[in-house]
This record gives sequence, structure tokens and C-alpha cells, in this order.
Amino acid sequence: MRGQVESAEVSTPASADSAANSAMKAEELIERNPAKMGGVAVFTGTRVPVEVLFQFLEDDQTLETFLDQFPSVSRAQVRGVLDASRDLLLGS
Repeated sequence: MRGQVESAEVSTPASADSAANSAMKAEELIERNPAKMGGVAVFTGTRVPVEVLFQFLEDDQTLETFLDQFPSVSRAQVRGVLDASRDLLLGS
């Protein structure tokens, strides 16, 4: 499925939240459930579509602004999604 991360583990830098210091699995980052937001990829445990993060960044909004607007999404989740995206695109 396009854009879905199956089993990648993501490590975050030491400066990230302490909860993010260990590798996060894809299911800790995003979920897709037809009964929740019509199956759109959302940050796990929230109703916030992952696409909204990328829209914020495309519109030159800061990560802090995103986190302020969507407090149900953790910094660790955002960093994990960005790291997984980077790894997927760059093969790191």
C-alpha cells in the first residue's frame, strides 16, 4: 500500500523526548483503520492524519506549531514518521 510502513524500526536522536530514545515500530507511529477516519493513515492513538504533518511542513510551518495544534501527537511520533520517511526515500 502506498505510503504505508510495514515493519521498519526507527531510532531517534538523543535530543528527542526520552520516550523516543528507543526504536519505534511502524504500528507505534501510524495506524490505518477503515472505522477511523475512513482508513487514512493517522498517528497511532489519535485522529490526526499523517498527511497533515507534511502539509504543515510544506506550508513552512514549524514542527512546534504542529505539536501545539495537535497535542495528542507526540514529538517522538513525529520524529519517527519523519525518520521512517527519510529512510524509505534515501534507503538509510
